[in-house]
Order: sequence, then structure tokens, then C-alpha cells
Amino acid sequence: MSPLSLFLPPQACAGADPELLVQRVTGPLCEPMPFAQALPKTDQAWRLVLPVEAVTVCAVALPITKARWLAKALPFAVEELLAEDVEQFHLCVGEVLADGRHRVYAVRRAWLSAWLVLCAGNPPQRIEVDADLLVGEGTQLLCMGQRWLLGGSGDVRLALRPQDWPQLAEQCPTPRVAHVDDEQAVPALIDECQQIGQPFVWLAQQRAPGNLAQGEFARREASSGLQAWRPLLALAGLWLLLQWGFNLVQGWQLEREAQRYAEANEALYHELFPEDRKLINLRAQFDQHLGESGDAGGGRLLGLLDQAAVAINAENGQVQVEQLDYSAQRGDLAFSLQARDFAALERLRTQLLEAGVAVEMGSASREDDGVSARLVIGGNG
Repeated sequence: MSPLSLFLPPQACAGADPELLVQRVTGPLCEPMPFAQALPKTDQAWRLVLPVEAVTVCAVALPITKARWLAKALPFAVEELLAEDVEQFHLCVGEVLADGRHRVYAVRRAWLSAWLVLCAGNPPQRIEVDADLLVGEGTQLLCMGQRWLLGGSGDVRLALRPQDWPQLAEQCPTPRVAHVDDEQAVPALIDECQQIGQPFVWLAQQRAPGNLAQGEFARREASSGLQAWRPLLALAGLWLLLQWGFNLVQGWQLEREAQRYAEANEALYHELFPEDRKLINLRAQFDQHLGESGDAGGGRLLGLLDQAAVAINAENGQVQVEQLDYSAQRGDLAFSLQARDFAALERLRTQLLEAGVAVEMGSASREDDGVSARLVIGGNG
């Protein structure tokens, strides 16, 4: 089914008038009504068909067909064919003809703008010319009362009176096909004739090769609700992608950190219990050893480890434990430490003393990468 079509009559050339009677065609129904009333009430697809009297249709050879250069070249190609200043016209390129030339449409910009203003924010998807709807080979002639339209594959697009046809017929390419309504006599000098019941309904079923709804007159589709939210959705998507990446990196870092702690715990376990070489469940085996050594001894070891850990962590990495030894018999915990400097070792000793822990600091020696020393805390003495 063809879309809604509004046909402007030749009287429309005088200027935009919302009360001008136009032909409104929807499917098989053709109704004359004022333009303002004939406009679609919703955003349905529709086309505006202009009278050929309002449009100059010509065929020109264009030096270039690239879109970005065509807009500049087109006015120079058609300015000699127009009776007025070319800058006053809206120009459109149509189909390519058999000889390589392009069909070009020119309509006064101000006139077309005035009609589109009356469309109340619902401009047509296509703007076509009535004579351009006569598609087909050779010459296509539509006979409607005292106004005939001439189209086809040739250069000419025009409206004429019945008495003008004999003078034009010999200049028109063959075959000459006439489309005649039921009340029209068959014209002379015709190769083929087709009877049509309703000319405007028949025209509405055709599709012109040229569309003047280009450039400034192209329909701008209103943004849907989703399109209006598209920038925000894109921003939210980007945020989710960044958050996912951050979580992935953070998870990887935490996994590495957990692995490092696990390795450190295993190393500490082997240092405390070197005779136990098979490690299956670190926590269970550690608890078992603590139970075997007695609740008091286990509690003392954990207490010393806790106090030492607090003091060492307070140095923010300036003191590191190289080796750890615990003597249940003496009740002391011995550390082989690597420190950044002597001051770090002294701060560590002072903090342990202030916590009430017995501290014995062995001699410290300077090395290439810092200072090493042995520190013993606790003891039964």
C-alpha cells in the first residue's frame, strides 16, 4: 500500500495557503480537502507531491559526482538554465540518464519553506514532482481534463494543455504512451493508450526517481526516548567497564597478596617446626603443635608473635624478618632482622620495651643493602 500522498494543485505556485484544496490520497481513496486538514495527524509516513509548474526540471552534465564537491559544482552547472538567481533555489540531483547526464530539480527555496512550515512539525519523508511520477520508457503522458502531464525517460518534465500536444508529439521519444481517465478522449499521435479510473490514485501508486527532501529540507526524525538517554547509557556502560577492570585488577592483586602471605606462613611453619616436613593443613597442624606444647606455651608464642608483628609493621617495611626461631624451653622468640638503618632497629627495640616485652638486641652489622641484627624477645628469666 502506497503511503499517504498530498498533491498540491498548480494554484499552489501563488504561495503557501493552509486553506488551499489539495488531493489527499490514501490507498484507493482520493479526497479533495484544505491542506491544513489533509495533513496527517500523527507521525505516519507521507509524501508531498509538487506541481511541475513550481519546479524546474533539467538534465545537465556534472563534472563531478562526489557528494562533498557536488553541492559546490551544482549551482554553476544549472545557473544558465534558471530565470532567477541560482542562490534562491533549492537544488537536488536525481537519476542518471542514458547519455550520462543527471536530472536536476530546482525549486524556489522560500516557496517550499513556506509550505513546509504549515506541516506543523511533521514534514514529509519525500517531496516529489507530479510529472516525475510518470516513469517508463519513451514518453509518458497523463491526460487529466485541461491539464496534461508529460514525463518518461526523456529530459522533459512539464504540464501542458491538450491543444499543445500535437506540436510537441513529434519531438518526444517513442514509444508514446498515454494514460487517460475514463472521461478523456484518446489523444492523437499515441503509440499505446491505458485507461485509468482515478488519475491521482494511479499517480500515488508510482514512485518518482527524484526526491527533493534533501539537505535543509530532509526530514529530521525525532529522537526516541532511548536515543535521548543514549549518552547517559554510554557513560554508564563506560563506568561499568572501568569498574569491572578495576575489580579484575584488584582481585588479581589480592590473589597475589594472599599467595605471598600463604608462602610466608608456610616458611614460618617450617622454621618453627623443621621436623614436620609434610604440610597438608597449615592451621590444623599449627594448632596441633601448639596443643602438644601446652596451652601456656602456645599462648606465650602467639602473644610474642603478636607483639613483634605490631612493632615490625609499625616500621612500614623498613624492617624485615629473615629468620625466626622459638624456644619453648627458654620461652623466647629470636629474630634475624634486616633493617634499612640503625635508627629503624632502635625504634623497634624501644617500641617493644614500651609494650612491656623483654628485649635483647645482638650486635648489628652494616651490609650493602642495610643493617642486619639478631633480636630476642621474651624469655623465662
